[in-house]
Amino acid sequence: MSQEKKKSGILSLLSHEFVRSKDSRIDDSLQQQLRAFRKQSGDKPVIFIGAATCGISAGANKIIERFRECDPKTRSAVEFVEVGCIGLCAEEPIVDVKIPGRSRISYGRVTPGIALEILDSATKGRPLSKNILGQHEEDGAEKWPGIPMISEHSFFAPQTKWVLENCGIIDPTDIDEYIARGGYRALSKALHTRTPAEICDEMEKSGLRGRGGGGFPTGRKWKFALDTGSSQKYMVCNADEGDPGAFMDRAVIEGDPHKVLEGLTIASYAIGADKAYIYIRAEYPLAIKRLKEAIARAESYGLLGENILDSGFNLRIKIKMGAGAFVCGEETALIHSIEGRRGMPRPRPPFPAISGLFGKPTVINNVETLANVPLIIDRGWEWFSSLGTATSKGTKVFALSGKVARTGLVEVAMGTSIKDIIFSIGGGIANGKKFKAVQIGGPSGGCLVEQHMDLKVDYETIRKAGAMMGSGGLVVMDEDNCMVDVAKFFMNFIQRESCGKCIPCREGTKQMLAILEKITGAEDKADGQATLERFKGIMALPKLASVIQDTSLCGLGQTAPNPVLSTLKWFRDEYDAHIYERRCPAGVCKGLIKYEIDAKKCVGCTACALKCPEKAIMGAKKAPHYIVQEKCVKCGLCKQVCKFGAVKTT
Repeated sequence: MSQEKKKSGILSLLSHEFVRSKDSRIDDSLQQQLRAFRKQSGDKPVIFIGAATCGISAGANKIIERFRECDPKTRSAVEFVEVGCIGLCAEEPIVDVKIPGRSRISYGRVTPGIALEILDSATKGRPLSKNILGQHEEDGAEKWPGIPMISEHSFFAPQTKWVLENCGIIDPTDIDEYIARGGYRALSKALHTRTPAEICDEMEKSGLRGRGGGGFPTGRKWKFALDTGSSQKYMVCNADEGDPGAFMDRAVIEGDPHKVLEGLTIASYAIGADKAYIYIRAEYPLAIKRLKEAIARAESYGLLGENILDSGFNLRIKIKMGAGAFVCGEETALIHSIEGRRGMPRPRPPFPAISGLFGKPTVINNVETLANVPLIIDRGWEWFSSLGTATSKGTKVFALSGKVARTGLVEVAMGTSIKDIIFSIGGGIANGKKFKAVQIGGPSGGCLVEQHMDLKVDYETIRKAGAMMGSGGLVVMDEDNCMVDVAKFFMNFIQRESCGKCIPCREGTKQMLAILEKITGAEDKADGQATLERFKGIMALPKLASVIQDTSLCGLGQTAPNPVLSTLKWFRDEYDAHIYERRCPAGVCKGLIKYEIDAKKCVGCTACALKCPEKAIMGAKKAPHYIVQEKCVKCGLCKQVCKFGAVKTT
């Protein structure tokens, strides 16, 4: 079949007449074509390689290279497809196999050697018996006996995948596959059956709130821009996630870029914008590549550009790469950056929806927010609002990282408990350690402790606990984490990322960081005067925090003290140990720890001496060793390599 004929057939699904029809049945020939586009039918096996950033960092490129090196005859007998992240980053590299007529199987922790075994078994029409994560539910496909369903896997079972439904499943570069799975149908419905005001109403009734931080109602924001008279309006997708431990936006774009473009296009139509920007940090090269490819394909199909789907609506989307400034996640700073100015926030009002980019009405939504839009238009606001809590509807995507057994990208229904995310989906704390805290919402968020584990994922509930949902980063910490050091890490990040425009944020965060450095540093002895100075410092932290929160210009400064305040509230005993006893209970703060070797346990294996970068460990072979404290840089390598527990911290 020619490319033009294929294009014509797939686009017929989005035609004005088809979308308006109450009986939009698909004939057998088109249904067969759609199944082929969805990789659900074909004459030869299909091997899918998880090639998002997480997969590549785990070794996916080696898997791809190994497949390319196999003999041409074997290679031609199989179709290879690179997909995004399915979410279970801890099991990467992940490889899926689809044998004609049978359900698709996922394999985890695939090595180049196992990859060849998978390839061999696929060409023989049978599954490999090891490294199986599970098989997928597919219409018309026969299930493999004895192989568990991936939907029953403890990582996936508690999840509700709406935004992430295609990630790790589809070829992100194939627009035909996206359309065959229902893609761009919502755009056609919006353009052919709804007015901009009706779309704004639907968004408001759905209860969708901005997923980028504060949770402002999306429909209400759109209405502000729609009702503002102007010949030029702008829509902006904020893909500049800068929180440490956050990778939601990147993964969605890498795995399903057309869903983001579709949501952005519908949003642009709803507010009356014919120009849109995607603001994304330059550190996301693969996501940027996927976006460029998706925009080019959508334009070639008439889904972007002039007279989209014969509706009379025009839209041009431009990618703007940012330099990675955390403050540019704030709306007005982001606007300044797009305009070519330094990314610094400005006072509000006027709000961007009234006067934003180039002084024109502008709406800014993040990636996850826009990815929800096609679902709401296609399935209805009632469907969306049926899930969640009274004030927080739908699902929420989280990046689960840190000291948790199963790291990855997680999507759960609003109202799911923090405990279920960490212990059911995440598998609990890694290496049998004890849970200590979870940082939610990035540097602007706060710590939740064990007594918060039953809290539900809900904007107001999380805020009442002294944290915030933020964009969705969840960094789990165990007993080996020092919470004073955690507070110092986030304060150091915030202080470096402050744009410096307002004094409270610029100087206040600097002072808070200096106090934390004095508390964790080694320059002071445990004498009375030094202890008094540290005590004065910790007593000044709440007052400093209050001033910064009340007087900073933008959200970065207003939420900057949150990590310090939350750790002070829940882990004051650790602060006291640092101040009065001059010790770090977790053995993390280098200024307060000393490495020593227990002569009774040391067998003289020399492993620690060989690893020491400063040659600070002395002793004869098969005899107890000792550490020269003046030379020790407290890197901790000696403790890591000792198999006998002889190295201890004091």
